[in-house]
Amino acid sequence: MLLKNTSAIFETVKKRNQNEPEFLQAVEEVLASIDPVLDNYPEYENVVKSIIEPERMIIFRVPWIDDNGTTQINRGFRVQFNSAIGPYKGGLRFHPSVNGSIIKFLGFEQIFKNSLTGLPIGGGKGGSDFDPKGKSNNEIMRFCQSFMTELSKYIGSSTDVPAGDIGVGAREIGYLYGQYKRIRGLNEGVLTGKGLSYGGSLTRTEATGYGLIYLVEEILKHHNKSIKDKTVIISGSGNVAIYATQKAMELGAKVVALSDSNGYIYDPDGIDLDAVKTIKEVERKRIKEYVKNHPNAKYHDGCKGIWSIKCDVALPCATQNEIDEESASLLVANGCIAVGEGANMPSTPEAIEVYQKNNILFAPAKAANAGGVAVSALEMSQNSMRLSWSFEEVDEKLKEIMKNIFVRISDAAKEYGNENNYVLGANIAGFLKVAEAMYAQGTV
Repeated sequence: MLLKNTSAIFETVKKRNQNEPEFLQAVEEVLASIDPVLDNYPEYENVVKSIIEPERMIIFRVPWIDDNGTTQINRGFRVQFNSAIGPYKGGLRFHPSVNGSIIKFLGFEQIFKNSLTGLPIGGGKGGSDFDPKGKSNNEIMRFCQSFMTELSKYIGSSTDVPAGDIGVGAREIGYLYGQYKRIRGLNEGVLTGKGLSYGGSLTRTEATGYGLIYLVEEILKHHNKSIKDKTVIISGSGNVAIYATQKAMELGAKVVALSDSNGYIYDPDGIDLDAVKTIKEVERKRIKEYVKNHPNAKYHDGCKGIWSIKCDVALPCATQNEIDEESASLLVANGCIAVGEGANMPSTPEAIEVYQKNNILFAPAKAANAGGVAVSALEMSQNSMRLSWSFEEVDEKLKEIMKNIFVRISDAAKEYGNENNYVLGANIAGFLKVAEAMYAQGTV
């Protein structure tokens, strides 16, 4: 609920950004959390107004030729949202659902997520409505080269450093980076998530999933609990879901469900992660293939049913707004004690209200999935220094960053009279660092 200091601001935002529901949802959540901050810092009112407006929004045409020789046209986006604490940093998403609202919501969230890491990186996001699924490697390469031909005008290692997101993995990053070098003649850390042979960082692939588990475990420890021996369900089966599964299992949890955009699998014996990696990373097939070699596992069409499975911990790692009020109520009824968001904004406002009313420990996305961008920033550091750290070194730095994120969000929630409300804590802690920088620089 919006309060006295921010309701007028949000009304202006709604008028300016009509028909952008994802962006408005993200803004409303942040404004509701930081409303009490303006009681203590009334001078930040103009900061709030400014931070909601992107510094720059770039939209461009992406023509490419398919394998039949036909020219296809897609739309490309890059939002450079806020650079108060460092160069713009945020992933590229290639998915048919990509539009201006989604890119703006992701970029807005990225401001606070990046702030929480404690690293000097600003907020940005980008992508295209191009769908890599069903495309040949040559088609993907031609699309990426066309996309980067335009994007290269606006990015650089000290300006804007994109990374991967949904639909943009190591293959796509390689094609994008190769085109950037051809056009700009620069061998620099302008993209993260690169291959290890040309400047990538160890632990980057695992970072978002590992970081999610590290933060959830910190929250559980704070409440005298542990993920060990807990039953966990995870939506998605991309990098975040796979490596959250791996780390949860290493810490003694039992993961029983994963999904993709077609449906979900439930394996009461515990997920066979090697089989999932083969299906998704090597064969690039659908998750339903899993049940062919696992007789006790069941596959169900559709994704929503995954939240009806009894569990102790739920980790939505697929896409925005995948858990609604009904699904959240099912989690509560089945005894779930904690929810950690590996995807961006996967819980609706109504679902979050259900969590909070029922005392579910809730780790919001801008804190819980910050591990990926944190290690991206560590990749930037390694590129700048022409160094390469070991897996163990990067993993240890990631653990420390996630522990520090927990301290920041926990302390902020407590300071503002709502202890254990990590949504409020994440929004306030993320906002205050950026607000102080913007105010000091006179950029409001």
